[in-house]
Amino acid sequence: MRRIPLCSVIFFILCLSTLITPQQVSQAGDFQKTTLFSARDGKYHHYRIPGIIATKQGTLLAYCEARITSGDWANIDILMRRSTDGGKTWLPVQMIHDAKEETVNNVVAFSDEQTGQVHLLYCENYGRCFYIDSKDDGQTFSKPVEITSVFEQFRKEYDWNVIAAGPGHGIQMQNGRLLVPVWLSTGGKKHRPSCVATIFSDDHGKTWQRGDIIVKQGDQVAGETIVNPSETVAVQLFNNKVLVNMRTESKPHRRLIAVSDNGATNWTNKHFDEQLLEPVCMASILRVHATKSQPKNAIIFANPDNLENKTKRRKPNRDRKNLTLQVSFDDCQSWVSKQVLEPGISGYSDLASLPDGSIFCFYEDGGFKNNGYDTTALTIARFPLKWILKD
Repeated sequence: MRRIPLCSVIFFILCLSTLITPQQVSQAGDFQKTTLFSARDGKYHHYRIPGIIATKQGTLLAYCEARITSGDWANIDILMRRSTDGGKTWLPVQMIHDAKEETVNNVVAFSDEQTGQVHLLYCENYGRCFYIDSKDDGQTFSKPVEITSVFEQFRKEYDWNVIAAGPGHGIQMQNGRLLVPVWLSTGGKKHRPSCVATIFSDDHGKTWQRGDIIVKQGDQVAGETIVNPSETVAVQLFNNKVLVNMRTESKPHRRLIAVSDNGATNWTNKHFDEQLLEPVCMASILRVHATKSQPKNAIIFANPDNLENKTKRRKPNRDRKNLTLQVSFDDCQSWVSKQVLEPGISGYSDLASLPDGSIFCFYEDGGFKNNGYDTTALTIARFPLKWILKD
């Protein structure tokens, strides 16, 4: 029998691995881009709603909605990819949840710095919410536990028929509290009219409680009527207060802000941030501690920085393009830098960081036939803070 050279075997294995977990990598200096999910790749029509966290052990978990058919109410699975080497390479795709023919939506994960757990929430059919956790850095997850009862606590005040968490990542506050913004609607599959609130856990995901409704359709803020507040991101500021940054369809076309001492009650300082444009799209925000190379605490914000409507989207929507990173060194009072990550079609995003100063933005990249809702790929970019700050 003729022996096959070892080098040929190794080459074959490497090629097979590439076929199983395709990813396109481009790198220039401190900046690296990697495509983690590509549309029309077989089973799935496309991938949307990216989320990313860095675990206590330093593993990156990038997760998304994998849509077998098109639309928010499609047949959707939850998929994840892990990186154990700082985002240089990514392990094969994991199935986190397959609800068969049902819609799985709005995945939110947390890294628990106290226990080392990974906590994860997801919804089914915009009407039920479930909790799972991982004790092995995202390699496996527990059986789902339904936590829809926490949303039932809103019933008397807001008789919803649609619920959704996040999406993106949740946060763990300095006191250990797990916190995630949620939105609720009374409008059925139209997702509007709507309101925004938070839910939280003070026992590492075992039980969940509701916070106050932050803002709802028809409220007045700074003389403006709030229209359909929905997908909201949260960050604990360096003064330890919690700031939420909200998507709305309100006329100012600016991100709506509110602040709370505990992330759950007494939301104050509600205002539109004049520096942050709102094309009506989910955004992302991240707290980044000072490092030796960057001796200032920073908060990073990312969204499609655009108010053009060249594709004639239904108003008040604007084109989802020009995904841009901005930095604040004063707890979101001002933004000192803008760096365009993706000038073309780009939509939802999420942010994470590692202790070595590496920052990651996982985002919707491109759209078929110039349609930002039919996402071409989910891409992750890796860069240091100084890359955002460069001229």
